[in-house]
Order: sequence, then structure tokens, then C-alpha cells
Amino acid sequence: MSTKQKSLVIPQQFGTLAVQDTDIPVPAAGELLVRVEAAALNPVDWKIQVYGDVAVPMAYPGVLGTDGSGVVVRVGEGVTSLAVGDRVLFQSSYTKRSATFQHYCVVPADLAAKIPSNLSFDEAATIPLACFTAAASLYNDKQPGNGGAGLLPPWKEGGRNKYAGQPIVVIGGASSVGQYAIQFAKLSGFSPIIATASLHNEAYVKSLGASHVIDRNAVLQDAVLEILKEAPKFVFDAIGDPDIQLMGYELVAPGGTLIDALPCMIDQSKLQSDKEYVFIIAGPFMPHAHALGVSFYQHLTQLFESGDLKPSKPEVLPDGLTGVIAGLEKLKNGKVSGVKLVAHPQETQ
Repeated sequence: MSTKQKSLVIPQQFGTLAVQDTDIPVPAAGELLVRVEAAALNPVDWKIQVYGDVAVPMAYPGVLGTDGSGVVVRVGEGVTSLAVGDRVLFQSSYTKRSATFQHYCVVPADLAAKIPSNLSFDEAATIPLACFTAAASLYNDKQPGNGGAGLLPPWKEGGRNKYAGQPIVVIGGASSVGQYAIQFAKLSGFSPIIATASLHNEAYVKSLGASHVIDRNAVLQDAVLEILKEAPKFVFDAIGDPDIQLMGYELVAPGGTLIDALPCMIDQSKLQSDKEYVFIIAGPFMPHAHALGVSFYQHLTQLFESGDLKPSKPEVLPDGLTGVIAGLEKLKNGKVSGVKLVAHPQETQ
């Protein structure tokens, strides 16, 4: 195997993306070297390029991309859970060794899962970041400033249907994170599950487990109270826009919780002592979410093989890594709805 590969490099902060030759990393103890067959795009990728560090600090020149699927081509010392030739999916950190917009990357073996036998590389690549973000938001321990809602995960003993009969509202049900929030809410037993979405996505959002879909342009509180008659204790906001955060927070019943995808941007004067606001920015490789990440990846394959979870719909971009650049522009301009953009790094020669 060559020691060089193609990577989509950002040369400096706010720099222009370009395909360049880079060194293929070598897996350390406990790591895998994966040939990346599919890499999914996320809004955080263009936000890092435009705004700088928005998730984790970047070292430049750097490589973007955090969602990946591929084939294990080498294993580091001590790895016994996975082997050369295994098809895996994973969420990487934003380092040159680990990012996914390149031919090869390294992955901690305990934060990778075998691709379910019923999924393609493209489908598998849509899963990691969005699925774990929803899971961490709901199930990671409560922590000051950056913690989840502390609910019991449905893959742990006693977690399945634990919250039966409790309503939940998911704002942004057709978004990548919102799709998984709905599915986890269903596994946890929440009912009814009310989601906001564009109405052309209504049938799809209901297929994931939503019992009701509200037009995203409707007056949220009025529409929800027509269904529930009283305010819900749980609202999950997958969008994170300041105005939407405030709408979600105002909807939550006293003693309830707004679970958000981003830090609070609500005017502090409007926050109330009897309502909880939680958010988490977490990859499974981050210390505050690592324990949940290991547990999550241990159960991920079975959750998808059983049909308990379904992947997002992939939309494959042309032109390999070069196609990522145009794809990020589509994301930035709000031209993506109900699908996950996926690139094939190996198509770049």
C-alpha cells in the first residue's frame, strides 16, 4: 500500500478547501486504519470553514469530515473486537489522522461498529454524528454547562419504554438529528411524539415514529396544545436557532426540560427557575461523553439490524472529494432537506 493519499485539506483558518496529497496515518495501539468508502457531510463542516472553531479546536493545515464508513485495512496493537476486512462505521475527531474527507483515517476501535448487514456504506455513513448527537442529548449524564438530559438509554436494562405515556415534541423532525431524536423517543416509550417539519416530509417523519407532524411554519404552542391540551414536560430542539429555542422553551411545562442541539441563545431575562435547559456538544471521543459513546457503539449494529433504528436517506455527491466542496455550499444555503449528503473519497485519484 502506498504511503500517500488524497485528502480535502483546509490549509489555514477560513482557508479555501483543496484536494492535496497527504501521508496515510499509522494506527496506534487500540486503533484501526480504515479505507473510507463513504463520508457524510454535516453543517459543522462548513461552519468550521466559515466561522473557525465551532466544535473542537482545529490544527492547520487540517482535514474536515467526521462521519465515515469503510473497511478496516490495518489494526493496532491490542485490538481484538474488529479485524482486517470488517465493514465499519464511525464518528471521527477533526484531526488530520482521523477526519473522513480523505482516503484513509484512523479510528479508536472501541468507537467503531460493524456496519449492519442490511445497510450499504452510504447508508452507514449517514449515521454516526447525527445519531450520537441525538443519543447524547437525551441520554448522557447531566453535567454543568454541557450535558444531556440524563434519561436511561433504551439499549440498557430497563430503558426500553421507560418513559411510556409521556409526550415529547421534536422541533426539526426531518433534520438529521431530529430523525434520530424521534426514533430514540419511540424506543424510550414517549407518546405521543409530535414533530415539526415541512409538510412534504410528513409521511417520512411519521414512518420514523412521529404520531403527529406540525407544519414548521405554524405557531408552535397553539398547534401543540391543540393535540395535548397541556404543555409537555419534554421538548427536543434539533435546530438551535435563537427564535426556535425561545419557542421551545416557552412551550415546556413548569418542571420540564428543553433539550437543545446548541448552547442557549435565549435572553437570560427570559429564563425561568422552574424550567430546565440542557444541551450537549459531544462526540464519543470527548471525555464527557466517552462512556456513553463506548456503550452506544457496542449496541449500534444490533439497533439497526433489528430495525429499531433506520438510517437517513443518503444523496450521493459526484466527483469524490471535489464534490464535497459543492455539497457544503448546498448545506450552507439551506438546499438540503430530508436527506444526508454523502461523498465517495475513493473516487478521487
